[in-house]
Amino acid sequence: MGITGVDLGEHEAYLQKWLDGGYHGSMEYMARHGSKRSRPAELVPGTLRVISLRMDYLERDTQALRILESPQKAYISRYTLGRDYHKLIRKRLAQLANRIEAEFGGGQFRAFVDSAPVLERAAAEKAGLGWIAKNTMLINRNAGSWFFLGEIFTDLPLPVDEAHNSKHCGTCTACLDICPTNAFTGPFQLDARKCISYLTIEHHGSIDPDLRPLMGNRIFGCDDCQLCCPWNKFAQATDEDDFRPRHGLADVELVTLFDWDETTFLTKTEGSAIRRIGYERWLRNIAVALGNATRSDAVINALLRRRSHPSQLVQEHVVWALEQHGAMPA
Repeated sequence: MGITGVDLGEHEAYLQKWLDGGYHGSMEYMARHGSKRSRPAELVPGTLRVISLRMDYLERDTQALRILESPQKAYISRYTLGRDYHKLIRKRLAQLANRIEAEFGGGQFRAFVDSAPVLERAAAEKAGLGWIAKNTMLINRNAGSWFFLGEIFTDLPLPVDEAHNSKHCGTCTACLDICPTNAFTGPFQLDARKCISYLTIEHHGSIDPDLRPLMGNRIFGCDDCQLCCPWNKFAQATDEDDFRPRHGLADVELVTLFDWDETTFLTKTEGSAIRRIGYERWLRNIAVALGNATRSDAVINALLRRRSHPSQLVQEHVVWALEQHGAMPA
């Protein structure tokens, strides 16, 4: 936990430059709220302090590298293998706010977990929780980057922590070099339009055919720029039951997931952040991964079973995948 004031001026300028470059793609919400995102007191009038908190989520061994190196398997970003973190962390933040309120005999509190226009990493850096690294993730020297962030806005004039004013990436460029789609335009600068997390989660339409072969077996998010980061040797493993992988999604065949009907998808993703992309984009993402998989009868037959799917979006990506294997029916 760390505490900061409400001046995020330098980060506001950085955000505007990023938006002006169009790097947010179709995420219009990034520009929708004007300066409220970088000025906490405009979002919640009366705010004097932002309490920034982290919660580690990485399982002790999710065998991420093994899955990435198995083209027939589905790689799902490690943060979403368990239950949706929003409710759990929001509940914890509310409990903390109640304890602070009881201690001080009052105060105004609003808790946020990816639920409002908040510059989470900027606030965390100002609160001393780490530094925003070359991969644009927040890194803590004792915990790496495998953690969630949450905030409590309050009107209490709490003492602030020292900001993390230095970067500790040095000359390392591992995260920039490993990115499958070359989404980094330079250190500290991400073009979300090429980022696999954006393509598989935020993007609603057709995925650029030039990027599809580069996505490998990643069907929901991407962890490459964290997996290669030397600081993550200090990552703290979680003991939180809600973050444990569910429904075998940490190690599952692409064909198995592609055969799910919509009812199965909704059942297996209940309480999971995966559900937000919906069934259509789930199939779109898996079709791309199957196009990148090692050719087999199982892969071809799975794609052929979806060849006449009612969604034009799904059909387009299935046809592409079949063409990758030279298996389009006459």
